Amino acid sequence: MLQTADGPESRFSRPYFDARKQSNVKGMYVIGDLAGAPVIKLAMADGFNVVEEIVKRPTNPMGRFESEGIYDVIVVGAGAAGLNAALAAQDKGMSVVTVEKYKIANTIENFPVGKHVYAEPDNTPPKGKLWLDGSTKEELVQRWNDTVRDNQLDVRTEEELLEVEKQAGDYFLVRTSKDTYKASHVVLATGQRGNPRELGVDGEDREKVYHRLYSPKQYVGEDIIVVGGGNSAVEAAVALSEQNQVVLSYRRDSFGRVFSDNKRKLNEAVERGSIQLALGSTIKNFGESSATLESGSGKQSETKEVPYDHAFVLIGADLPVGFLKRLGLRLENEWSGSIWTALLMTLGLLFSLDYFGGELSKATGLAGAAAFFIALIASGVKGNRYSFLGISFFVWHSIYGIKVGKGAEFWPYTNWGYSLLSFFDRPWSFWYTIIYTALMTIYGVAAIKRWGLARKDRFQIWRFISLLSFQWIMFFIVPEYLFQSAVENQWVGEKLATDPTFADQAWRSYGLVYAWPLFFYTFFYDPHQVWIVWGVLLSFVVIPIFVLFHGKRYCSWICGCGGLAETFGDRWRHLAPKGERSIKWESMGLIVLLLATAVTLGMLFKDVYSFLKEPTDSGMWFYRIICDVWLVGIIPVTLYPFLGGKVWCRYWCPLAKMMQLVSKFWVKCKVSKFKIVANDKCISCGECSRYCQVGIDVMSYALKQEVLDNETSSCIGCGICVSVCPMDTLSFGDPKVGKERLQVVS
Repeated sequence: MLQTADGPESRFSRPYFDARKQSNVKGMYVIGDLAGAPVIKLAMADGFNVVEEIVKRPTNPMGRFESEGIYDVIVVGAGAAGLNAALAAQDKGMSVVTVEKYKIANTIENFPVGKHVYAEPDNTPPKGKLWLDGSTKEELVQRWNDTVRDNQLDVRTEEELLEVEKQAGDYFLVRTSKDTYKASHVVLATGQRGNPRELGVDGEDREKVYHRLYSPKQYVGEDIIVVGGGNSAVEAAVALSEQNQVVLSYRRDSFGRVFSDNKRKLNEAVERGSIQLALGSTIKNFGESSATLESGSGKQSETKEVPYDHAFVLIGADLPVGFLKRLGLRLENEWSGSIWTALLMTLGLLFSLDYFGGELSKATGLAGAAAFFIALIASGVKGNRYSFLGISFFVWHSIYGIKVGKGAEFWPYTNWGYSLLSFFDRPWSFWYTIIYTALMTIYGVAAIKRWGLARKDRFQIWRFISLLSFQWIMFFIVPEYLFQSAVENQWVGEKLATDPTFADQAWRSYGLVYAWPLFFYTFFYDPHQVWIVWGVLLSFVVIPIFVLFHGKRYCSWICGCGGLAETFGDRWRHLAPKGERSIKWESMGLIVLLLATAVTLGMLFKDVYSFLKEPTDSGMWFYRIICDVWLVGIIPVTLYPFLGGKVWCRYWCPLAKMMQLVSKFWVKCKVSKFKIVANDKCISCGECSRYCQVGIDVMSYALKQEVLDNETSSCIGCGICVSVCPMDTLSFGDPKVGKERLQVVS
C-alpha cells in the first residue's frame, strides 16, 4: 500500500457510491463525513439531499410499513447528516427510524467543554430542519435534542448496528444490538471518527489510557502522557499542560501537520517547562504507573520509564473497513477478483482478432473476439476489477497501437488495422483526433458543470473553456483543415504557400503550441526554417517566461495531453497515487527528458559525426515506440480509472519535467509569480489532498501555512484544491484573511 506523509493512503479512501450517494448495494446510501462531507453544514446538506434522491427514484414503493412491517428508511447515525436525513424523510411522509451507537450528536458531544462550533462555509445556506449557527457545542447539542423531541423523531440511542442483509423481497434486514428491523432503504451516516486508531501495545486497554479527551480541566496536578503528532494531540497537550506536567510523545522528529497557532502555543508550553517533548519516540507498553518509552533505533535506541497518572493516545481514526465490509460495501478503487482469469480472457480477445486479421475465417475470429469481450464485461460486473482493467487496456491498445501507422501497427492489428479503420477517404489518425476531441468535449462540459457551474467558480469555468478551445482550434481545426486553407489561399504569404517543404508539413502545426520535448519531432525530418525558429522560441523563450508567471499551468490550461486527463480523466482524479513513494516515481520524468535531449542532439549531429548514426537511430525508434505510444498513450489512458488522469503528465512527460525545473529555478531566484498560499482556517479535512491529480499532500502545506510552489511540489496550478476547500483556506497569491476554524463532523 502506498504511504502518505504520516499514514497509509487509505486515509483518503471512502466507500464507493454514485452521484446519488448510493453504494454498490442497491438501496443503501452513504452520506456525511463517511461520504466526504467535511463540515457540519455540508453533512446536513448530504442528509437532506439523499432523501430527495430516494423520493425521486425509490428502490421500493413507499408506505410498506403498515402492511408488511417494513420501514421506508433506517438511518444509521444521529449526527448532522443522519438527523437531517431522518427529519427530511419524516417530512416526506416516510416511515423512518434512526439508530445511534452512542448518543445524539455524539462527535460534537465529545468536543472539549465550551468548544465553539462554527457554521461555515458562509456562502452556503443550511438545508433542512436542524439548527446551525455559531455557538458552543453545549448549545448546539441541546438545540438538536430539542429538535428531535419537538418533531417526535424516532431516534434510538445506545443501539449499535451489527448487520445488514439484503432480502429476496428487495428489502433490508437490519440487526442491531437491541432489535431487528426491516427497511426499504438504509442510510449510513456513521462518520469516520468513531473508530479511533490504537497503538496496539500492552496495557493500552487500561482504564487510565484514553483515546479521546473530553474535559481537560478535570485533570489537576498529574503526570500525563499524550501520544500523537497531529492537531488533536498538540491541542490536548497544551490544554492539559495548564494544570499538569505533560510528556508529548511523537514517532517523528518534527510536527508536519500542525496549525501554526498550535505550534506557537506548544513552543510556549515547552519553554515554560509544562510540556516535555519526546520526538522520535514510541510507546512500547503502558504499565500500572509508568509507560516504557523507546527513542532512536537499532543500536542507538534507548528506553526509559515515564510515570503517568493518565495517558491519551490521540493518533487519529481509521476508516471502519471491517464494519463496512460486513455490510457488503465496496471501497473505491478496491481490487477484487482474479488477475489470471482477466489476463486469459484479454489474451483470448487479442488472439481472436489476430485470427480475424489472418488468412482464416474472419467470422470465427470476430465471433471469438465478441465472446471474450462479453465475458470480460460479465466478469467485471460480477466483481472482477481486473476484467475492467483488461477492457481498458484492450480499447487503448487498439486505438494507439493502430495509430502508429500503416504497416507498423501493433499485434494483432499488423498490416490490417490501419486500413480497416481508415474510411470516408480519411486515415485512422484523423478519426483518432475526432475521438480525442469528442471525449474531451463531452467530459469537458461535465467538468465545467462539476467544478465551475455547480460551485460558481469562474476560475474553473475559464480553465476548462481554455482546454477545450485549444483542443478544438490548435489541435484539430488548424492541423486538419485551417493549415491547408492557409496554404491554398496564400494566407501565409506567397513565398511560404509555394514552398513545398512548408506546404506539405501540416502535421508540424501541432508545434505551434506543443513545445519540444513534448512535440518531440520539432527539429527532425527536414523542417522548414519557420518551424525551427518558432520551435526554439516556444521551447526556450515563451515557455520559460510563461512558467515565471504561471508555473506548470500549461499542463492544466493548454496542453492536449493534460486536457484529456483533466476532462475524460477528471472523474477519477481522487484516485491519483499519494505519498512519498509515488512522489519518488516522478523522477522518471527526468529520465525521459534526458533521453529526449540525448536523441535530439544525436539527430542534429549524426550527419556530422557518423558514429552517432546507429545509436541515434536506435534511440529514435525506442523513443517513438516506448514514449510516444506506450507512455503517452496506451499505459496512462488505460490506467485513468485506476490511478487518476495524470499518469503520463506526472510521471513521464518531459515537457512537464522541464517546466518544473524552470519553475524551481525561478523560485530559487525569488522572482517566481506562481504560488498557492493558505490562511489559518484549515480544518484538516483532507479534501484538497484527496482531489489533487498529481498526488500532492496539499493539506500539509495548508496546515503549516507554507507556500506551495514548484520548488517543493509538482503543482500544475489546476486550482481544484482551492475549489474544494470548504473554508476558503487556499488561494493563488496572497492569502485571504482567516477566521476561526470549525469542526469536522458528520
